[in-house]
Amino acid sequence: MSLQEAFAHQAISCERLGSPFMGRLLNLLAQAWPTDTALARKFDTFTGDIGPAGHSLPLRTAGGLHALVLTGQAPELAAVYPPHQCGDDRLRAAVLQALHTHEAFLLDWTDSPPQTNEVRRSAALIAGAAVAAQHADLPVHLSEPGASGGLNLMWDHYALALPGHTTGPDAPVLTLTPDWDGPLPPQHRPRIASRAGVDLNPLDPRSDADLLRLTAYLWPDQPDRLALTRAAASVMDAPIDRADAIDWLATRLDTAPTGHLHLVQHTVAWQYFPQPAQKRGQALIETAGARATPERPLAWLSMESDGDTKGAIGAALTLRLWPGDQTVFLGRADFHGRWIRWQHP
Repeated sequence: MSLQEAFAHQAISCERLGSPFMGRLLNLLAQAWPTDTALARKFDTFTGDIGPAGHSLPLRTAGGLHALVLTGQAPELAAVYPPHQCGDDRLRAAVLQALHTHEAFLLDWTDSPPQTNEVRRSAALIAGAAVAAQHADLPVHLSEPGASGGLNLMWDHYALALPGHTTGPDAPVLTLTPDWDGPLPPQHRPRIASRAGVDLNPLDPRSDADLLRLTAYLWPDQPDRLALTRAAASVMDAPIDRADAIDWLATRLDTAPTGHLHLVQHTVAWQYFPQPAQKRGQALIETAGARATPERPLAWLSMESDGDTKGAIGAALTLRLWPGDQTVFLGRADFHGRWIRWQHP
C-alpha cells in the first residue's frame, strides 16, 4: 500500500465513523502530499503496513496537525478547522503550509503511533458489568489489559442514559447517550472496590502532554468526544502499569481477592495483541475460571472485532462467567460507542 492509498483508505474509515472533515483532510493529503519535506522522507523509511492496521501514518499526521490546533501553535490552521467552514482550496493551502512551517513538531509527534481512549465505549462496559453482577453480586476487582489512559476503568463515575432508563452515580462526571436498540440492560450498578490497568505505552490523562496526545487523536468535527475525554480525565485515578499485558494479567488473575468479582474488561485492544499473546491470555483466563468459586468468581467482558464481514458491523460484546463457564453474547456496539444493538434479555 502506498502512502497515498493509505490516506485514501483511512479517509473512507473516518467518514464511515461519522467524521466528514477527516474524510476531506485525508483525501486532500492523498492528492497533494508534499514529497519534498523531511516528514515525507521519514515516512519513506517505514516498512510493512503503513495503513490503519499497521503504522497508521495517516492518523499520525492528522493527530499532529490537530495537536497544533489544540495548542494554538498554528492559528492559520485553526482558522480552517472546525467549527470554521472553508473550501477545499483554502484547507489544502493551510495544511500544506503547516506541514512545512511546523515540520520539526510533526517529525517528533509522528515518532509514536496513535493512541486514543474512547470513553463512549464505557456504555457497553456499564451494561455488561450489570449482567455480570447478576451472576455474582459482589464488590468488583477490575482489570483492564490494553487500558491506554485508563478512562474506561472509571465507568462507575459515568451515567448511562437510555430511553426510559438512566443509571449512574448521583453526580456523574459525564453522561453517555448511545443510540440503543433492544431490551434495556439490568439497572444494577456494581461497586468497584479496586481497579488497575496495563499498557505497553500508558498515558496519564492528568499530564498535560499525555492529555494532548489523547485529545489530538479525536477528530476535530466531533467536539462531543473531546468534552467527554476531558471530563473523564478529571476523575481518573486508576493505576496504569507499563508492562506486557498478558504477563500483568497472569499476576492479576493469581492475586484476585476472595469476596470480590474479578472483572477483566477490554475494548478494541485484545484484537491488536499478537496471536500467541491472545492464545496465552485466553488460556490463563480459562484456567483461572476453572478455579473460580462463588466466593471468588471471574467475569471476562470484551468488546472486540470478531471478523464478521457478513453484514454485521461494529464490535461483538461478549461476557464469559465463572464458575460454570457461561458464555453470553450481549450484542454489538459501534467501535466508537455511538450505538449499541443489545440482545441480552
